Amino acid sequence: MSPSHHACALLGVAGFSGSGKTTLLKQLVGLLTRHPLRIGIIKHTHHDVEQDQPGKDSFELRHAGARQCLLAGPHRTILTWENTKPEEPDLNESLSRLSLNRLDLVLVEGFREAPIAKIEVHRPECGKPLLCLHDPHILAVATDAPDLVAPVPLLDLNNPAAIARTIVHWWQAGRLPVPAD
Repeated sequence: MSPSHHACALLGVAGFSGSGKTTLLKQLVGLLTRHPLRIGIIKHTHHDVEQDQPGKDSFELRHAGARQCLLAGPHRTILTWENTKPEEPDLNESLSRLSLNRLDLVLVEGFREAPIAKIEVHRPECGKPLLCLHDPHILAVATDAPDLVAPVPLLDLNNPAAIARTIVHWWQAGRLPVPAD
């Protein structure tokens, strides 16, 4: 079974801070787009983020009170949503803001507790426990410790091309679920 061109799959990349999630994601995006998969990213952060600059029209309009601001240009479009009060983001709400019909796969960094298929990024030197011991949604662990004992397959963190091939295989086999509408 191969996902239809209209079905977008979802795969999380989970791990503790400092494990290398973002580094791996950057490598995977480049590799997966060569397959060619249309990739989207959702990255969770606990920090306040600002993509705009004071003095720019979109910044001024947002700070004047616009709850949503869409900056549409010939090379990119940026959508900013203002929350009325600080609250943790919701994965389903974040997914609803993407044009899933234009994507094959959304890679999600963070949302560690979400019940979605995931690859765990684990480096023993970080001193953190394995998430896969308690998360049945983790399909494999990407690690730099080949002798790690885990209840799921190990992927070589130093071989992102092999990890990308594994993800493509999962996608083609329908092992990565499609987000609910």
